[in-house]
Amino acid sequence: MKFVSMVYAGLAVSLLATAIPAGAQTQTPTQAAPAKNTDPNRIVCEKQQETGSRLNSRKICMTFQQWEEQRRRDRENLQDAQQRSLEPNSG
Repeated sequence: MKFVSMVYAGLAVSLLATAIPAGAQTQTPTQAAPAKNTDPNRIVCEKQQETGSRLNSRKICMTFQQWEEQRRRDRENLQDAQQRSLEPNSG
């Protein structure tokens, strides 16, 4: 009986010892992750589905800066369309 309780005690201690490093892993790292390459002149290519087709796609290549500008314009156009849909009809 005494041996069994000692085994259980040993198991409990080992479980507690393994739980401590797991808790340490949840802390935030002191070093930040390296920044991605955001050179505005690097070429980025994306595959885009053609409208009206499930099979056809096109590969479009632009600079990083052009992609960012395209996304900004798309976002503005979407916001404008949403705003216009909320306005009451005056006709």
